[in-house]
Amino acid sequence: MIATLFKTHPDNPEMRKISQVVECLRSGGVIIYPTDTVYGLGCDIHNQKAVEKICQIKKINPKKRKNLSFICNDLSHIAEYARIGNATFKLMKKALPGPYTFILETSSRVPKILNISKKNVGIRIPDNNIARLIVKELGNPIITSSVLAEDEVVKYLTDPEDIYEQYKHKVDMVIDGGNGRNVGSTIVDCSDDNVTVLRQGAGDIMQFI
Repeated sequence: MIATLFKTHPDNPEMRKISQVVECLRSGGVIIYPTDTVYGLGCDIHNQKAVEKICQIKKINPKKRKNLSFICNDLSHIAEYARIGNATFKLMKKALPGPYTFILETSSRVPKILNISKKNVGIRIPDNNIARLIVKELGNPIITSSVLAEDEVVKYLTDPEDIYEQYKHKVDMVIDGGNGRNVGSTIVDCSDDNVTVLRQGAGDIMQFI
């Protein structure tokens, strides 16, 4: 298997290509796509085999899946998968779309979807039209994890052509939306209604507090 490589502009994505990506996801495919930070590995949250494939690629224990987050299209999606207090919701409304991953307490749906006991879930709404259009057309979030370089010195791959060369035999599609960043999202833990920065990344959450 060799992945399909798509090029599309993040400001004006081609809907024909977005539709092909969504069809791939619905068929159990794994994609690499751009966000507002680094490129991500993604699949439909409802396809267990695809989720397990991402775990194999990332060498994550399929029973834990701690490093997997959900990419959502907007805030209306989030309430289905996480419990959110009023203060956290207001903060997310200010900060999103943006380069943040919010750690929230899961709703009762998440353990059933992922077939694991998972108390918290990472939620992202990236400021990237390609990523959000994919989720919107799919109709539900996608599971995501950052695309890493094999080189220990360089953590993230930023050039889509380099990403394609490294992953073309591991995934079904690579979407070239221009160069990515080499800094991940800022991870903000709001699972107990307090704001704790677990990892400082591309975004400064303090400007919204």
